[in-house]
This record gives sequence, structure tokens and C-alpha cells, in this order.
Amino acid sequence: MFSLKGKTALITGSSRGIGKAIAKQMFLQGANVVISSRKAEACEQVATEINALNETPSPRALSIPCNISRKEELENLVNTTKAKLGQIDILVCNAAVNPHFGPMSTIPDTAFDKILSSNIKSNHWLSQLVLPDMAERKDGVVIIISSIAGLTGNPVLGTYGISKAADMALTRNIAVEYGSRNIRANTIAPGLIKTDFSQALWANEAILNEALKHTPLARIGNPDEVAGAAVFLASKAGNYMSGQTIVIDGGSTIV
Repeated sequence: MFSLKGKTALITGSSRGIGKAIAKQMFLQGANVVISSRKAEACEQVATEINALNETPSPRALSIPCNISRKEELENLVNTTKAKLGQIDILVCNAAVNPHFGPMSTIPDTAFDKILSSNIKSNHWLSQLVLPDMAERKDGVVIIISSIAGLTGNPVLGTYGISKAADMALTRNIAVEYGSRNIRANTIAPGLIKTDFSQALWANEAILNEALKHTPLARIGNPDEVAGAAVFLASKAGNYMSGQTIVIDGGSTIV
């Protein structure tokens, strides 16, 4: 039920952290995977690392660098993927930015605009580029990596949380508009996961201890624990799930 053999997955922000873990786990389930982030060298390194897991010499991990804030680079990402791998069966919008750590009252307009553009508009653009082909084939999966910051208020991640709440709404609307053409769209909302992106939180002992006080599992997560949910949503196991948000946070939002 969890096999992705013969499928192609395009994963943004996949040179590290949650995106890299999703690419690796989808690859291990048989998918071709596209590794994409801004830096070409980092993408190539991860693609080589993942291809080394393959039992056959044919590479199934492809490196295509892309800055998600530039529409022309997203177009190149999609067109190059289709030219080299045939089609895109699974789209994982994982790349995101957060240039402001602090209250919304102090965020500069430039940072506010960058967060909303990179975390919402780029996912909208990428979906627009990929969904028509999926609709024509009547088969496809879209997964957007959101955050529990989109479910709760936060004194230092307010604008980031707004963008992540919008990603949940974007997913629901894709599910409604394309469901009749057998396209499923879902969101994953991780809690505190040990990645470079969230280092400002878990590397700060006071913030970490406060977070763990309100986390029933009494620890932070690791990227593979998010990747498993992505594999589920992309595979036959998740065939009847659409428009939903899966929260993976060790239980912190229930306390």
C-alpha cells in the first residue's frame, strides 16, 4: 500500500531537513525524486547521496536547483523534470522562509512581503504549473508542508504562522477544485522538528525547555517522522484522504 514504484516526486527545499527526509523515504519506496533548493551544489550532493542507496546503477534522484520566489525558475523546474522524467505524479511544496523572528509589531514590510510571497504565492504558482497535467491524467498528489504555527498564535512567529495557515487553505481549495479529477491535496503541519531551519528554537535552551513542558512525548521530532506521513499521503494507503491537515507535533497542540 505504501509503494511509490514508477512515480515521480518533485520536492522543493529538499537539500536538507524535512524535504531531504521526504525525498529519501519516497526514493526508498520506489519513486523517482527531484531534489531542489537554491544552491546547485547542495542539490547535487543530496541527489548523489540518495542515488547511492539504489540497488541498480540507474539514478532515480535528479538535481534541479530553483529559487521558489522566481516564477521563471519554477517553470524551468517543472519543464526540466518533465523532460527528464516524463511526468510529475507527486508535488511536495516544502521550501519556505522566515526572515523575521520576533513580534509582528516589529516586522519590516520587506520581510512580511518575502514570507507571504515565498510561503504562499510560490506554492500557488507551482501548483498551477503542475496541476493541469495531473488533471488531464486524472491522477496526482499535492502535499504542502505547513506548520503548527498556522494553528496557534505565536509571539515570535506570527507572520510565518499567517503564511502557514494560508497554505492549509490553499490545500483545501486544491482538493475541492481538483477532487473530481482524482487529485488529492493534503497538508502536513509539523511541530518542533530538529532541522537547520528551526535551529533558533531548539538550540535556545529556554525556548526548548518551555516547548517540552507542553509536549506530551517530551521531546522534539526528527525529519523522518514527518517523511513517513508524506509517503502515506502520496501512496495508495492515503487514497481516500484529501483536503486535510495532519499534525505531527508530539502532542503539543492538544495541551
